[in-house]
Amino acid sequence: MLTEMTSTRRHLPRTRDSITHRFMIGNHEGYLTIGLFDDGTPGEIFIKMAKEGSTLSGMVQAFCRALSLSLQFGLTLDEAVIRFRGMRFEPMGMTNNPDIPEVLSIVDYVARYLQLTFSDRRY
Repeated sequence: MLTEMTSTRRHLPRTRDSITHRFMIGNHEGYLTIGLFDDGTPGEIFIKMAKEGSTLSGMVQAFCRALSLSLQFGLTLDEAVIRFRGMRFEPMGMTNNPDIPEVLSIVDYVARYLQLTFSDRRY
């Protein structure tokens, strides 16, 4: 027997608060912007990489779009952190953030930043 699963998309307000955070991983500079629902939880993620037009920049934009839609369709922040924290690929290494001194990838950095900024859970 097939069970149909349905989900409703939670839309962000037309005008919303956001946080923009500058980060460095090795010599890769980026800006992480997190759009917030009215309750202050993340609802969309954008990353602007300094090397625009690169494969890395394109993959980061794809990740952000997928994560944003997942959050809007009900993925919890804690589940997102569990799924994306620890992913390992280049660029990796030292960061300019004393709270997250070393990461395994940009995706790992984003997950750890979201955890530190928005979650009470520690993994």
